[in-house]
Amino acid sequence: AEVARLAAENERIRIARDLHDLLGHSLTAITVKAGLARRLGSADPARAVGQIAEVEELSRQALAEVRAAVSSYRDVTLVGELARGRELLRASGIAADLPTGTDVIDPAHSELLGWALREGLTNVVRHAHATTCAVRLSPHGVEITDNGIGSSAPAGDGLRGLRERVTAAGGSVDAGPLQPSGWRLRVSLVRHGGGT
Repeated sequence: AEVARLAAENERIRIARDLHDLLGHSLTAITVKAGLARRLGSADPARAVGQIAEVEELSRQALAEVRAAVSSYRDVTLVGELARGRELLRASGIAADLPTGTDVIDPAHSELLGWALREGLTNVVRHAHATTCAVRLSPHGVEITDNGIGSSAPAGDGLRGLRERVTAAGGSVDAGPLQPSGWRLRVSLVRHGGGT
């Protein structure tokens, strides 16, 4: 009975983490684009309509991702998250310095680093009040930095969930404020055959 209870609890935690990771990014992007459309309003109706069309597409993608998560199918890749992240930062008015390729990354790490990138960029948009954001890739990790306010507030559910995912894969997460300002999220994964 205890084994069944622990299995059910672990599954509940996994589902909660997945839903946060999936919906947190999508809803942030939808909020940013809807706000931009509202601000454009009658001043630039063509751009406002374009933003609303993007909100509609993001909503469809979020619904598809939730359906996929419910059926235990996830298609998160680093390439896909770089494209989404670039668009999210652009729509938020944050200058983005993101890599255009991912050949440096071990393909076995693509999904987990995709989740890390999604969480990190969503947090930049939601919490940092940044004007610039940079992403650096290494063979076994990703580093995201911004020039925002660099809060020392405790980690939220998303960062906690990311830490759980990365730790389960044998990696590490380092997140915190930079001096004099900004924030850094660094995810390092274990190389195949050991070491980081």
